Amino acid sequence: MTPAGNSIDLRRFDQVFFEECAEHLAQVEEILVGLRDREPDQEELNAIFRAAHSIKGGAGIFGFDDMTVVTHVMESLLDRLRNREIPFFPSLTDLLLEAGDVISMQVASHRAGTAASPEAAELVRKRLQQAIEQDGFTFAEETLPSYLPAALPAESPLSRYRIIFTPPPDIFSRGIRVDCLIRELAELAESGEFECRAELVELPELERFQAESCITRWHFTLVSSASRDDFYDVFMFAADPDQLAIERLGDAALPVHKAPISIAAAPQDAPDISATGELHSPAPEATTPAASAAATAQTVSAAPAPRSGESEGSIRVNLAKVDQLVNQVGELLITQAMLTQFSACLDPVLHEPLQRCVALLEKNTRDLQGSVMSIRLVPIGIVFNRFPRMVREIAAKLGKSVQFKSSGDSTELDKGLIEKVADPLSHLVRNALDHGLETAEKRLASGKPASGTLELAASQQGGRVVIEVIDDGAGLDRDRIMAKAVERGISCSDDMRDEEVWQLIFMPGFSTAESVTDLSGRGVGMDVVLKNVQALGGRVQIASRAGRGTRVSISLPLTLAIVEGLSVAVGAERFIVPLNVIVESLQPKPEQLKSLNGREMVQVRGEYLPILRLHRLLEVEGAQPLPQRGILVLVEVEEERVALLADVLLDEQQVVVKSLEANFRKVEGSAGATILGDGRVALILEAAELLVMHKRGN
Repeated sequence: MTPAGNSIDLRRFDQVFFEECAEHLAQVEEILVGLRDREPDQEELNAIFRAAHSIKGGAGIFGFDDMTVVTHVMESLLDRLRNREIPFFPSLTDLLLEAGDVISMQVASHRAGTAASPEAAELVRKRLQQAIEQDGFTFAEETLPSYLPAALPAESPLSRYRIIFTPPPDIFSRGIRVDCLIRELAELAESGEFECRAELVELPELERFQAESCITRWHFTLVSSASRDDFYDVFMFAADPDQLAIERLGDAALPVHKAPISIAAAPQDAPDISATGELHSPAPEATTPAASAAATAQTVSAAPAPRSGESEGSIRVNLAKVDQLVNQVGELLITQAMLTQFSACLDPVLHEPLQRCVALLEKNTRDLQGSVMSIRLVPIGIVFNRFPRMVREIAAKLGKSVQFKSSGDSTELDKGLIEKVADPLSHLVRNALDHGLETAEKRLASGKPASGTLELAASQQGGRVVIEVIDDGAGLDRDRIMAKAVERGISCSDDMRDEEVWQLIFMPGFSTAESVTDLSGRGVGMDVVLKNVQALGGRVQIASRAGRGTRVSISLPLTLAIVEGLSVAVGAERFIVPLNVIVESLQPKPEQLKSLNGREMVQVRGEYLPILRLHRLLEVEGAQPLPQRGILVLVEVEEERVALLADVLLDEQQVVVKSLEANFRKVEGSAGATILGDGRVALILEAAELLVMHKRGN
């Protein structure tokens, strides 16, 4: 209990409440979208009800009273639905989704510290209330769902209940306030008759006493028209079913007037709860463990069972703290690399114990780095869960029947990438729905099922994550794309491969849509996709077959914080080339070097590749000018291969990426920098920018 005069500032828990609201709303949306046109089962209704109840309860505790306007009526509607008092209509799915949108809007407003519009909340509240009262819903008796009983059994409007609550010992350490539970339970008492008393289950010896351990059992007696489920919902997050005993004592007479609710004084054989929240112990002879256990042995177990899931708990950590931890581990990794480099110069015989310790430090540092990096990895299902509703609404707007599927939802990706990949995927999904998938009539005419299929798939391939958007629609029209390219003055030829033709749709302003709609047609979607993905160090590939469908693949690095790279020397400088773009490295022979139209080329197995001299592009002095005496690193960028000329290859290593823009300025041709073991700064090369610089120079 909180001592009198001490208040708890709940605002510091607001962020946790907002995150929990987002999780509840996502769960509700997932259930509702998954219904399609069927009726929800009992478990689904219970899950939606629990989510709405949790949001309402949290909003009341944290003082967000405007959020309880919608959630209270939504909770009442769901309660009547799960009690089979009213039938479920397909239109209720859209109504509940709209209610979730309003709650999400209110959460966003409170998170930003602004006021939410009350008009939207009031409009949805009225529609929910209308659904409860069945106003505006007309149906024939024979169309009622089969699960609806012909007549509900007559029940007394009020009943008397006895409730015994034995909290788990750790209830206070879990942040649950019993006074809030009492207040919520008292709100269910409709006749003004509500009694509450507490008893000590067991009073431990003084040396074993723990202030945060709960040793109290609570007894409640009230008159209410609420059901047992309503009482269980009050204690939803505080107790397991075996820690709560609910007994219906019989019908209660309907009162003439409703008296104000008050908590009755506790009897002499139980502790008293004062107005200040302090606990006063009863007489010792009435509170022995034996007497207390015997008094309630028939209704509740004296030793509560541990709550399910306690052993697999989780905590919420601000992302900024995780980033700080990643940076600190990166600094530790750099320090470890310095120690390794310096210890390598020592005599291994004289300093064998030191080198053994440095090797052990290197192993432990690598393990720590892997563990910390895994904290930033989150399942991509967080992004995939946004699309079922989007697909549902866009398909309905276009008059198309679409089945949405997803696979690989548990594939993990860096949290920073997760947030940035949602926009490109949204563009691809909209294009697939608008341009790719045909209407039911066209699909039936071409021998396809009337309903199209759109799938999001994710998989991990080495150090990269591949996300695919797949549809079984009409596929890309090669002739139409070529004609549009000619119309826009884009250089193309009939002997171009399909893969090269598909890349034309990524040109700025390129669109084959016949008309501009609010979904597509302006020629900016695919251009945005390519730029956003490339900014993340990713690549986009398209495979399509006429009449069979299209597959768009996005390949992204697993994380942007750590890069596997090849260290190369150019003059006195060191550079890091990411391994994910390297094809091979070689020292060319003089006969392999060619000059075509003034451009330096190298012939590799019949293919001529342009040579990019790093010392010229990055203005490095003292570099090896002759390719046959240096090393060519072959890299692949956007389906194009080039050869980077360096002096010598050094070693392969993991490097911690540091932002140049945040600490210095943007350096063209680099994707960041890292600190090497000797303390020197090395640029991490961006092959795509180097290619652009090379073409611009020629």
